[in-house]
Amino acid sequence: MTCPTELYDKLSAGAYDRQLAALYGPQKSSAAHKRSRARARQVVNGFLRLWPQLAGVPAALFSSPGRTELGGNHTDHQGGRVLCASVDMDMLACAAPNGTNTVELYAEGYGLFSVDLSDLSPRREELGTPAALVRGMAAGFVQGGHPVQGYCAYVTSNVPAGSGLSSSAALEVLLGVIQNHLFCNDILSNTRLAVLGQAAENRYFGKPCGLMDQMGCAVGGTIAIDLGDPELPRIRQIDFDYTASGYQLYIIDTDSDHRDLTDAYAAIPAEMGQVAAFFGQQVLSRVERDVFWQSIPILRAKVGDRAVLRAIHFFEENARVCQQTAALSAGDFEVFLKLCRQSGRSSAMYLQNSTVPVAPRHQAVMLAQAVVQTLLGDRGAVRVHGGGFAGTVQAFVPIDIEDTFTRTVQSVFGSHSCRLLHIRSQGGCVVV
Repeated sequence: MTCPTELYDKLSAGAYDRQLAALYGPQKSSAAHKRSRARARQVVNGFLRLWPQLAGVPAALFSSPGRTELGGNHTDHQGGRVLCASVDMDMLACAAPNGTNTVELYAEGYGLFSVDLSDLSPRREELGTPAALVRGMAAGFVQGGHPVQGYCAYVTSNVPAGSGLSSSAALEVLLGVIQNHLFCNDILSNTRLAVLGQAAENRYFGKPCGLMDQMGCAVGGTIAIDLGDPELPRIRQIDFDYTASGYQLYIIDTDSDHRDLTDAYAAIPAEMGQVAAFFGQQVLSRVERDVFWQSIPILRAKVGDRAVLRAIHFFEENARVCQQTAALSAGDFEVFLKLCRQSGRSSAMYLQNSTVPVAPRHQAVMLAQAVVQTLLGDRGAVRVHGGGFAGTVQAFVPIDIEDTFTRTVQSVFGSHSCRLLHIRSQGGCVVV
């Protein structure tokens, strides 16, 4: 590690342009690379402005990407299979030890706050806040027998909160990478950091998420994950050149925030869990598909039709991930797109996470899918993205209609609604 002052000078001189290009795409324009360098300098400068007394202390630059879900909508919390990829939107931080037992963290959009590491128990007043994740990640390290001390960190992010790109998971992985590097000699694997991140989000942040988000942010590239054993998930890296597919990956931000929809989100794993419990299991991945179908008449009376429909989605979506993985591995993007379309229909019809039942006037996610589907016709694919109910929609758009696509979508959802994404090969990492 080098001190923040030297780090800033080297960034200004372009000494770390290669490392930044590895994160944000070597194919991007020189102007884009200059913006990446300026953003990194801004982070280090922000650190120096807040903590000038640490100007000579060894520090480092850290990055953690957002993730896009390619398949396996709401299968992860049932021990199922998922397909996801890290993207070129990330959280970037400059951090250094401060010699105390307190974490001081400045997060753009949230301001400066501190967390005393002498008490690592969950706090009700911190639910849904970044402070909860700082405390939860530190607790995970300590419970695993790893040292954690105080540090200062300046964090910037272009992963939009509440957008379905997993900003909370990106922060968890970022905090894990920082702690791992500053105090543990990078001994923990990124997959282990992902598991700790999920625990922090479940127990401290208060969101009952599965493990896909954290894995997608931590590992990097396109990965297929089998979560049958969440402590030892099976991960398969998939090498596919999306740039040669003839399509671009877009996220449509409907400007409908899902951060206040925890109850709607939590009802999905709860109802799937009710179906699993009927068969004496904790998760649906341990239930035989054929046995489930044979039991539907009894299940309807026990758990209700919506729970049954959501379980149907799980079994079909879980099998579909294997098919999507095979299609990408074989280089058959058209088959992959067909399966993406099937995934979108299943989420809307069976999983029912495209609308919020208590807010019938607000159906931005469903409307976005309708607008995009009309533009795409029988080409490309559109599907709900992530947790659903609000937030974002994912679309694979033929390059030859990009202009019409973006213009039309922006006319409905605003000038900043279309976000072009690229798959990033690196997960959470120490940049320099």
